[in-house]
Amino acid sequence: MSEIGAADTLEGQFLIAMPSMADSRFEHSVIYVCSHSEQGAMGLIVNQVAKHLSLEDLLIQLDIVNDDDAIRLPPQVQGMSVHKGGPVEVERGFVLHSDDFQLNQSTLAIDNGICLTATLEILRALAEGTGPRQAMLALGYAGWAPGQLENEIQSNGWLTAPADRDILFDANSEKKWHRALGSLGIDPAMLFSDAGHA
Repeated sequence: MSEIGAADTLEGQFLIAMPSMADSRFEHSVIYVCSHSEQGAMGLIVNQVAKHLSLEDLLIQLDIVNDDDAIRLPPQVQGMSVHKGGPVEVERGFVLHSDDFQLNQSTLAIDNGICLTATLEILRALAEGTGPRQAMLALGYAGWAPGQLENEIQSNGWLTAPADRDILFDANSEKKWHRALGSLGIDPAMLFSDAGHA
């Protein structure tokens, strides 16, 4: 793992929580970094599902669809999970998605064909079947002050890895942490067995 210099950016990368992660909100988390600069960093946890809220529920709450319309949602949207994106602004929604859908000024192209949109329009498009081919919805985000993320990485709080679209958009969130570590050739059992050894 290389040290992060000021010129380097982790945008479009995964942060993978080490087993020693002290903050329980990020335990076994995989975060997709949406922005990273000298001003700080922002990312979305992509493997923590909000257990008591589905996308259908959210679309009904936001008056995008009514109960009757919810039955006719596109197959891609039916049963789509809502993720807990992080502890900041937990009522605010973010959609990570493939770049086959753009909303002019509202869509931020991040890296490797992955975009971020945080408007109701993308939820309407998903409900109508005109949204992106791949999408992942999160409420809230994770944020770091200038230098904070770099310090956490240097303190062995996080591993970094190139983001993998197959992992990012996988419907099985429970396996994302293991899969992200596996993309680095790391067996999670080895991390646990090495804990506490110099």
